[in-house]
Amino acid sequence: MNEDHLHRPQIKICGLTRTDEARKCAELGADAIGLVFFKKSPRNLDREQAREIVENLPGHVSTVGVFVNETFDFIMDHVNFCGLSAVQLHGTEPPDLVNRLMDTKLTIIKCLYMENEPFLTDADTYNASAYLVECKKGILPGGNALSWNWGRAKDFGKLHPFILAGGLTHETVRTAISEASPDAVDISSGVESSPGRKDMSKVKSFIEQVFQSSHEDSNDRKIVRRIF
Repeated sequence: MNEDHLHRPQIKICGLTRTDEARKCAELGADAIGLVFFKKSPRNLDREQAREIVENLPGHVSTVGVFVNETFDFIMDHVNFCGLSAVQLHGTEPPDLVNRLMDTKLTIIKCLYMENEPFLTDADTYNASAYLVECKKGILPGGNALSWNWGRAKDFGKLHPFILAGGLTHETVRTAISEASPDAVDISSGVESSPGRKDMSKVKSFIEQVFQSSHEDSNDRKIVRRIF
């Protein structure tokens, strides 16, 4: 593993709805693909669509199912049917559900919001594999394009592995990485032409900017923790 890779945050492209676009994201360098299972979202997938995407991705790309206040059985049914490698909980799920999912040895990501207090106590309560950190809740679980003061998450990252989300684009991601020092970055609407459809030129530019970030101030940057 070269030194740049040690300092580069991992990249998750979320809200994929098409197999060809998911494969292209992987080819461009995405570490993880997010698949949304939430009927109110324009990026919602059924199990068959999601499995087709998973089956057509290279094995090194993590496939993350995004769920909102679903039951353990519902989540695991989708995990097993689709072949998912990670679960992201984007609702108000209780800690006991997180603990039960952690027992499956999957990577479990819990979304937390910086506007909520006490923020760090919430993370200690959940004890997930990693946390997706956003500023506040939008209308949908992700894909709301809400920008915020990313630097507020930096202290959180000293204690917990985390994915930075919210308001990221190819124009803002290097600043966000510099301010927050995340282990990974997550983007959905920032690389879309319309909800659920990815603009590959935006995806390419975003990934290139994340890779470029590994060259900046490498002596001061932390070694990122691998989430995916």
